[in-house]
Amino acid sequence: MTTKIFLNLPVKDLDKSIEFFTKLEFSFDPQFTDENATCMIVGEDTFVMLLVEKFFKTFTKKEICDTAKYTETIMALSAESKDKVDQMIDRVVEAGGREYREPQDHGWMYERSFEDIDGHIWEIVYMDEMK
Repeated sequence: MTTKIFLNLPVKDLDKSIEFFTKLEFSFDPQFTDENATCMIVGEDTFVMLLVEKFFKTFTKKEICDTAKYTETIMALSAESKDKVDQMIDRVVEAGGREYREPQDHGWMYERSFEDIDGHIWEIVYMDEMK
């Protein structure tokens, strides 16, 4: 049996988040989308649930992290090539996100990072496993 991963992220404005990630070429499962949440499809068994903050709070007794001050997590996604990494960051900036730090080229691994419109940090990574 394959394990599915569902990452839950709080967002301030669900419609704006859907618009942002659509520009990054992600799709969403309409079965799990309403005014409180959407299921962003990352891969065959990997999903990100974008939850309106008020709804997100129903799942935890803790405060939501203030992403302007703190980093709670960094999500890393693989890419097929260095060019695909660069293309994703270009789309991020065009969609209203921002590059988080300078590109990192380790020879066998190339990565760039961005903040989405809610301040969550993402890394896009290409790994040449032959090196």
